[in-house]
Amino acid sequence: MMKTLCFTLGLLLLTACCCNAMPEALKFNTAPGNCCFNFFTHKIPVKRVSNITKTHSSCQNPAFIVHTIKGIPICYRETFQWARDIYSQQYYTVGSGQQL
Repeated sequence: MMKTLCFTLGLLLLTACCCNAMPEALKFNTAPGNCCFNFFTHKIPVKRVSNITKTHSSCQNPAFIVHTIKGIPICYRETFQWARDIYSQQYYTVGSGQQL
């Protein structure tokens, strides 16, 4: 009788510990956040660009995500020269106080 009670309490304690730890484990999502599957093929005016980022390295299609001043994300292939130039311009002007 005592063995069964100890086993049951131990199992209950283990279950409670695992259930409490689950939400913490879900905070560490390793999946990529933004990947591109459709690509824009035309330049937009540079004055409409607020930011540009690269997609996560685990995305199937390497790309740049251009964020407009209206908050619209536009995907460009990593090989699209205009996007490469904008990305380089942003990278090299960071900290200089210049805008895109």
